[in-house]
Amino acid sequence: MAESNPQTFLDPGFRAEVDKRSGTPVSACFHCIKCTNGCPISYAMDIVPNRLMRMIQLGLRHRVLSSSTIWICASCETCTTRCPNDIDVARVMDSLRQMSLKAGTVAEPQIPMFHEAFLAVVKSTGRVHELEMLVRYKLKSGNLLSDVRLGWEMFKRGRLKLIPDNIARLHEVRRIFEEEERNSGA
Repeated sequence: MAESNPQTFLDPGFRAEVDKRSGTPVSACFHCIKCTNGCPISYAMDIVPNRLMRMIQLGLRHRVLSSSTIWICASCETCTTRCPNDIDVARVMDSLRQMSLKAGTVAEPQIPMFHEAFLAVVKSTGRVHELEMLVRYKLKSGNLLSDVRLGWEMFKRGRLKLIPDNIARLHEVRRIFEEEERNSGA
């Protein structure tokens, strides 16, 4: 009989759901540890990649979706490149982030806030405009003054432009966002 604690509850359909969302067979992982050994930030993760893959196989939905690992992952794809079974571990991590957002189990809320600010600026200007992204992120996070000194130094050195550069095909960038929003049902 399964325990009632959601942290340890086994969800037998979890692996299949991750397989489907990521388009990669998590069940093919035989835990050779190459993904973890190649990961440049595994030292900062609460669950290293090969153990996360095992937890997916076991159906530990809540524990996986509430882990910091899926948000700390830099999506550098070193794990994917090193996998002898061609598992796209980086894509699995991305799928888990989407599932975590939907489930409301985000362990590192500042990371999705930063991501949203980044994408909003790219949609608005067609490229990254650091100052606008910084303002959007700071307003979302509520942590307005923590980096004022650093921001001022960057501005003095010409690293933060007041006005974003124009791009020739901004309408094409916006069309990509609109198409993705239609496809995702947002």
